[in-house]
Amino acid sequence: MATLHILSHSPFADSRLASCLRLLGAADGLLLSGDAVYALQPGTANLQALQLMPASVSLYALGEDLTARGLQAPERAQVVDYPGFVELCARYAKVNSWL
Repeated sequence: MATLHILSHSPFADSRLASCLRLLGAADGLLLSGDAVYALQPGTANLQALQLMPASVSLYALGEDLTARGLQAPERAQVVDYPGFVELCARYAKVNSWL
């Protein structure tokens, strides 16, 4: 059963990103929102870890949060808007928000 994992906290503040990456299933998706988009900063260990995820795991980033933080998504990440966020939640069988 595919799960959409949603992260919104900075990967530099705690270990939620690392914990999430360990639990991802082959058909899961990971959506970065809020301060979690800082994981996409070039040259960071967080971005390297995200780029090493299996190709079958989809990586998404909320476009509004990227723009607000002056970041650009790498090729690996699909940028979504709020309607896209809602569509992702409906597409996956389960949604897990890492609070």
